[in-house]
This record gives sequence, structure tokens and C-alpha cells, in this order.
Amino acid sequence: MSRHLLTLRAGPQALALLRERGLRAEDVEILPGASGGAKWLAIAGLDRYLFGTVLQAPRSRPLHGIGSSIGSWRLACLGQRDPLAALARGHEAYIHRQRYSRRPSTREVTAVLAGCLDHMLGPSGVEEIISHPTLRVHVITAEGRGLAASSRRLVLATALAAAATANLMSRRTLALQVRRTIFHSAGDTSPFLHRRDRPTVHRPLTAANARAVLLASGSIPLLLDGVRIPDTPGVHWDGGVTDYHLDLDFGTGAGLVLFPHFYDHVVPGWFDKSLPWRRAGAANFSRTLLIAPSAHFVAGLPGGKIPDRRDFYALSERERLARWQRVNELSSALGEELHELIVTGRLADAVQPW
Repeated sequence: MSRHLLTLRAGPQALALLRERGLRAEDVEILPGASGGAKWLAIAGLDRYLFGTVLQAPRSRPLHGIGSSIGSWRLACLGQRDPLAALARGHEAYIHRQRYSRRPSTREVTAVLAGCLDHMLGPSGVEEIISHPTLRVHVITAEGRGLAASSRRLVLATALAAAATANLMSRRTLALQVRRTIFHSAGDTSPFLHRRDRPTVHRPLTAANARAVLLASGSIPLLLDGVRIPDTPGVHWDGGVTDYHLDLDFGTGAGLVLFPHFYDHVVPGWFDKSLPWRRAGAANFSRTLLIAPSAHFVAGLPGGKIPDRRDFYALSERERLARWQRVNELSSALGEELHELIVTGRLADAVQPW
């Protein structure tokens, strides 16, 4: 098998660990999940292998997953009793159950994606996530403040424009419009309790609020409705607004940060997507192994690209469904290549230093 379907990057601490003993579930301490909507289909096969095989090995300490938007939905699959079945439901719903009218309202889009979420969770998914023996799920939302809490489209658009303009100067200005909130099931053991990069509120993730939290974490402003979460003030939006690809301080522990991602780079926030100078440096990734599709793999996908939200506008529904389903199928090769690298002991040799 050729070795060009995956791109692997690792910080110095992660690379040293991988050279010493390879990739072991017991060493994985943190699992980030980035925002990206339909992009998760491009790494579906990687998730299937990691969630269904690698991370099912016995472990003696908790695994802390943290995600925004579709990243949190992926973690919700891992947190269920049968992660592969949950992923299959999630992929099926995301591809085939997103059917919209020609000009859908925010209410329609919200209702459709809420239905996809419910299908992915199944009848007992929430309870399985909250009571999982080892996985501690952290879901990021952006709590709207001031005008950004408005349900009026023009007011909200004005708030977002102000946030985008101020963000050009500093990401810290986002706190004026949206406040990062992390809902989690880790209690006092969360490794993110003392991060000081920007104002953060921590709240418990419970059986009573988990569905609303997961829906909120993917609620793109102006495309979906904001979500009011039980026993929580304010309106909550997509966690990617504040934390798009999770450029977080993962701390100084001895364990590994395993980051299956769509790209070989990290964009800190939603408003940074079009700012080429706003790419995460290596500072937060010393103990991170990032695994992403290579440019060669992406070039072989339908249309030569990773799926994204623009496909709803650029493609007919029939073509979009066919492409997304094909991407889901082709992505299995990513898991197969990672498996071969692991079992042959050549994973560290394929890693590029971060």
C-alpha cells in the first residue's frame, strides 16, 4: 500500500513518545474534534478505525475529548456503547437526511439538523455518553452577548460584522460578542479548567442538556437558530465561532493529544478562515499527533476536494448525495493506511515534525 494518503504531524514530545512505543490507546489523554460541517465525511474512515479499534483498547485513565460543532458530534459517537453504529447513523443522516426547500429558513435548517442529531444519538445515546466509563466529553459553544444574542437577523448580522472587524486586530475581542462555554462531563478532573487564553465558562454536561448543547455547538449564526440550553442563561451558537480548529493549550501532561483532522494546519477561530496569517503555530502542539488526509488523497475525491457547506449551493441534490456518499466510502482507505503503519511499527517514520 502506498504511503501518501495520510499526512502526520507531531510535536517534539509526541514524536518522542511515538518513537519509543508507537500509538497506544493508553497513552492518548486528549482527543480534539474540530469544526467543519461536511468535512467530517472526508475522515469518516479514519474515525471508524480510531473509534472502533484503536481507542477501544483497555485504559486505566480517562480520555478527555473536546470538540466544537461537528467535532462534538463525532465525540458523541465515540461516547456511545457502539461507536461504529453511531458513526454509521451520523454519516447516513448527514448525507441523506439533509433535504431542504429551495430557500430554507433558519427554522427549517435547525429542524432538519436536529433530526439528524436525534438519529445519530438513537434512543439511549445521551445516557451512554454521560455515563461512559472512560470518555469525558467537552462540548464548546459560543454564548451570544449583547447584540449577538438577538434572534433578529439584521441585528445579529451587525454583531457578527463587528466581531469579524475587531477580530482582525485580536482574537481576544471576540469576548465582547461571544463567550466560550465548555459543557463537560469531567467535573473537577477536566484538563481545561485553568486555561486563560480568553474568558471561558464551564458548565456540567448532563442528560437533561446534552442534546441542546450538541445542537447549539453546531448552530451557525444566520444559518440556524440560536439555542437556549436548559438551566443556562443566554443564547448559544456554534462553538467554532470561538474555537474553529481548537488551537488550545492542551497542558503539560505526559500523555498524547491525538488529533484526527481534515487539514494539516489549524485555524484558531471562525473569523480566521480567510486570514492566511492567522494559522496556529507549534506552541500548543508539543504533545500532539495530528492525522489528516494528504493532498494526494484529497485530489482523488469527487471534485478534487473535501465536502463542505458550499456543495448545497454548487451541486444538484443528486450530485451532492452521490459525492458525499463516495467520499465516505473512499475515506476507509485512511483507516487502512493508519492500521498498516501501526502494525508494521513504521508510524513514527511517517511523521513530520511539527
